[in-house]
Amino acid sequence: MSNVDQQHLKILEALIFASAQPVPVKVLEDRMPDDADLDALLEALKNQYEDHGVNLVQVGKGWAFRTDPDIAQSLMVDRTVSRKLSRAAVETLAICAYHQPVTRAEIEEIRGVGLSKGTMDVLFEAGWIRPRGRRQTPGKPVTWGTTEGFLDQFGMESIDDLPGMDDLKAAGLIDKRPAIQTLGTRADMAPAADPDELEEVPEEEVMSEAPLDPDDGEDLTSLEAE
Repeated sequence: MSNVDQQHLKILEALIFASAQPVPVKVLEDRMPDDADLDALLEALKNQYEDHGVNLVQVGKGWAFRTDPDIAQSLMVDRTVSRKLSRAAVETLAICAYHQPVTRAEIEEIRGVGLSKGTMDVLFEAGWIRPRGRRQTPGKPVTWGTTEGFLDQFGMESIDDLPGMDDLKAAGLIDKRPAIQTLGTRADMAPAADPDELEEVPEEEVMSEAPLDPDDGEDLTSLEAE
């Protein structure tokens, strides 16, 4: 730590501490002094908090302070959760995570049933999925993928941290039922679309395909983080 500028380290610490959301590296680069060695500072700050109750962790392309997992049990509190994520929404979120970018029609094909209008809305409004562009096929369907909010919610640095087949088997989450076997590992999934085959989706068109219907039985909103 002696090789880093202590004033720069304080600025970096304050920038990340003051933000309720993970701070993107690009934002840190813009806010830090021009002569700051951001990579060295992040490494130093991460090491400084390594044995503390709060750790500096990377979340996607950003950085944030998070409670040390070793003491998470001591900080847990009981509270009543009036609604939870529906099974359809959980399955849809898993498909988006493992198959992204994926279209609504592909989600329905994998699940084997139609997707109600509210399911995608719930996940989008929770900030866990986002449009990834339009596929250059007839109809130009919108494709969907997960967000950094999804990574933050489930304690992952990147999508590569998703559990594979062996992890799911070890946890007892996979058996011989055909519906479960569709998850597989990311390597077994259909290849991701070439980014060059996708086009950006205007924000105003994001929800136009499936407006939220409060009476469709899919009004469930969020999961409490364990």
